[in-house]
Amino acid sequence: MLYALARPLLFALDPEVSHRLTLELIGAAQALGLASLAAHRVPGHPVRVMGLDFPNPVGLAAGLDKNAEHIDALAALGFGFIEVGTVTPRPQPGNPRPRVFRLPQAEALINRFGFNNVGVDAFLANVARARWRGVLGINIGKNFDTPVERAADDYQACLERVYPAASYVAVNVSSPNTQGLRALQEDAALDALLARLAHTRERLAERYGKRVPLALKVAPDLDAAQLRAVAVALRKHRFDAAIATNTSVSREGVEGLRHAGEAGGLSGAPIRARATRALATLAAELQGEVPLIGVGGIMSGPDAADKFAHGASLVQLYTGLIYRGPVLIAECASAYRARGAGGT
Repeated sequence: MLYALARPLLFALDPEVSHRLTLELIGAAQALGLASLAAHRVPGHPVRVMGLDFPNPVGLAAGLDKNAEHIDALAALGFGFIEVGTVTPRPQPGNPRPRVFRLPQAEALINRFGFNNVGVDAFLANVARARWRGVLGINIGKNFDTPVERAADDYQACLERVYPAASYVAVNVSSPNTQGLRALQEDAALDALLARLAHTRERLAERYGKRVPLALKVAPDLDAAQLRAVAVALRKHRFDAAIATNTSVSREGVEGLRHAGEAGGLSGAPIRARATRALATLAAELQGEVPLIGVGGIMSGPDAADKFAHGASLVQLYTGLIYRGPVLIAECASAYRARGAGGT
């Protein structure tokens, strides 16, 4: 109810200003012990995925809290897990503003942030300040000025730094907003990257005495053959999950709308079917051997139920949260509980 009242005011602002203001307001409410005013009661339904225990299967997708500055406040909304980032080895400003656009008629966003973040050192200082001790995913990427042929250096550097602080690490090779990044999803490049990260993970597991799960985040725009190759690589290098999917470069479903021609990744309701097709293809290929996290176009409880029905063990929210507010978390958790799904 509270978000429904605030949304017209927030939507009257520039989207990036609104984003920052919303996070600051949630943080202030949490600091004053008033987070329950924004939160809705989220039904518990514990699941075990990637060897981790989640109080419910509904998480926050990466990108909302890029710098891990609002972990405690966001966790108070009832998420079963939080994913922060994308973080890169060095700080970078991202692409010039404006770089995020609302398409309200379609319940969609287009963003071209470009991995704007404070860099891994400041990011980890923010993580260390958080009191919450739930399941925390850390999403890693490469700096915009690192050549694609040296991208693995950036991913390895980030993995080594974030490993002690992460419940799991998500490898982002699918953002459309860093030039050349999606080329890392191609067969040989993906095989080489995952091999290096898997080897690094084994070394870190020995050093820290714990094996942190690795997840790969893929694009919704891959065809069936490309997704089959992704499945092969995930199995070969013993990755623990796939996140399906990131934003889309397609403009299907928003043709003719204001801002539809802006460069960047499309998210929200128009990519629901595309993201779910990718999820279902991976599920068919992997046959339960690698858990799947469904994200993309979840705007209601039934949308989340559809992701679970097509093979997701967990789901994540971003654009739906912007349009619907915290009530969506409870709806999605209730949808999971109602269908009696189990973890992987």
